[in-house]
Amino acid sequence: MEEEIAKHYLYPSALFAEKAPHIVDTVLGSCVAVCLYDQKLKIGGINHYMLPFWNGNGLASPKFGNIAIEKLIEKMIKNGASVENMIAKVFGGANQMDSTMQIGNRNIEIAKEQLSHYKIKIVAENTGGTIGRKLKYHTGTGQVGMKFLEKTGII
Repeated sequence: MEEEIAKHYLYPSALFAEKAPHIVDTVLGSCVAVCLYDQKLKIGGINHYMLPFWNGNGLASPKFGNIAIEKLIEKMIKNGASVENMIAKVFGGANQMDSTMQIGNRNIEIAKEQLSHYKIKIVAENTGGTIGRKLKYHTGTGQVGMKFLEKTGII
């Protein structure tokens, strides 16, 4: 009989990493999710950030990419993971709102810059465009299921 895996819904401005395997669901528009996975320990974590940079005002929360990625790495390390064994998968960053702000593109850029800084290889990516995504991440295997959200008109 197969063991039931715990489920977790990841809200924007949050992150999740635990030793026990979980299925983590989240929905992305211009937000970006970075899925980290320690290939030796078989543990993973994920964040969901809304904006690229914390400007130093207010709380340094995982709402911001540079904070969210750093905090996720720290939490993975607390769970026993090693940066040397981590790989990353990056999703989201659709430019759905005011395209002059380029929030989606900037969110993608910060993910790539931060992961490069930590020397964590991006092994899969589905970013950009104009359509949101729904993710299902298995933290125990590192597998990510992704589907595009259908655009619907408001009547």
